[in-house]
Amino acid sequence: MITLPHFTATKHTIYDVIIIGAGAAGLMCAIEAGKRGRSVLLLDHAAKPAEKIRISGGGRCNFTNLYTSPDNFLSQNPRFCVSALKRYTPHDFIALVEKYYIPYHEKTLGQLFCNGSSSQIIEMLLKECAAAQVKIALNTKVVNISKTDRGFMLNTDTRTIFCTSLVIATGGKSIPKMGATGFGYEIAKQFDLKIITPHPALVPLIFEGGMLTYVKSLAGVSLKVTVTGNKKQFTEGLLFTHRGLSGPAILQISSYLGEGDGITINLAPHVDVFAFLKQEKLLYPKHEITTALSQVVPKRLAEHICLSHQETRKLAEMPHPSLKILAEAINNWRIISCGTEGFRTAEVTLGGVDTDELSSKTFECKSVPGLYFIGEVVDVTGQLGGFNFQWAWASGHAAAQYLQ
Repeated sequence: MITLPHFTATKHTIYDVIIIGAGAAGLMCAIEAGKRGRSVLLLDHAAKPAEKIRISGGGRCNFTNLYTSPDNFLSQNPRFCVSALKRYTPHDFIALVEKYYIPYHEKTLGQLFCNGSSSQIIEMLLKECAAAQVKIALNTKVVNISKTDRGFMLNTDTRTIFCTSLVIATGGKSIPKMGATGFGYEIAKQFDLKIITPHPALVPLIFEGGMLTYVKSLAGVSLKVTVTGNKKQFTEGLLFTHRGLSGPAILQISSYLGEGDGITINLAPHVDVFAFLKQEKLLYPKHEITTALSQVVPKRLAEHICLSHQETRKLAEMPHPSLKILAEAINNWRIISCGTEGFRTAEVTLGGVDTDELSSKTFECKSVPGLYFIGEVVDVTGQLGGFNFQWAWASGHAAAQYLQ
């Protein structure tokens, strides 16, 4: 059972540090600031902390990635993330997980998951908060923030509180049903900070018209593919859905696509399908083309590709140009989506507070002393696979070292 550090509404209205947002970045920042002897209050409008941690990784929390590097992140300033990532590495967070004897495993490509439940990570972080004497106030809405001579004054729906350092860790706009809002951007605008327009990232692609009919008829089919777009390439799983395409490969490439950008999908990345079909024709000329293609892609997909090309012949009856056309449809499928499913299902937000406004060392605003932005609200977005959690841990840890 998850327990929260006690918060008494009538005491301690003045804090060294107030952090808005009890997600991954906010919790880490609160823990580290508390360890440094700062009085810390962690606020969130939600009824429970760390809801994104709870649902992540299918409920098992992909809490970091062993191979984290700056190359795994998107930003208008690709170098901004370097300092924080160097100062708090995946192995630092793994050490914390092991301190609490939480069993974990590597699923694939360096992705680490809990063997059990994501609630173990949340419980761990809350215990660390309690040990660092962090106060947590949930169901608390911040109505107004103003700068004072000594820091900041916050008016909530229940009280007025003060702090020297204010940290915004409210995340982006992804998955609003989990309580995500644009609050962090509103605060940035209040203090005249530049914002890189937020867009949904790590999000399924959707289609319209004939292409929607095509993919919809394959809903539920999954396979490993290589997807290429805008000079980026990922080899991971793809899933056909009733609205379009999803799966890790599609989520990864979605972060790199602009409106109208096309992608190329190799549905059999480890097979030269044309060479395979020519060989099959020599060995098994009486086999139907669908039978041959079912050896390299799922049967439903093979049948659908043949149907869409009006091909039902036996291999012996098919000239090489016809085999080449089908091979291209598998090894070099070129498509353009009409968009994405948006913030409703996006795992993260691309864009956010412009990194030019912040110190990469301290995460403090250059123009507003005492104001900090960390985590997803900043224009740093990780690829799929635990990288966004590592950014949360690293940015929260980095900022905490400088909070007054």
